[in-house]
Amino acid sequence: MPTPEEFKDEERRLRQLQLVVGLTMSVISQTTLSLEEASRMVAGVRRLALKLFPGKELAFDLIYQPRFRRLLAERFNLH
Repeated sequence: MPTPEEFKDEERRLRQLQLVVGLTMSVISQTTLSLEEASRMVAGVRRLALKLFPGKELAFDLIYQPRFRRLLAERFNLH
């Protein structure tokens, strides 16, 4: 059972990740980035997620990666 401090820390890290994901999605959808630049941004978000939540690669790949894939497909007509 996590302590209240551990729980607060995890919530803080989760809010940070959610903020970065949201900002990254906004930048990708609203700017003139190339596909390569957008892909590098997504990779950077993944690195941050794994730094905040070590060992949670599968969680990122299941929760956030599909959102980024859909956004990149829509933004760059990759259908």
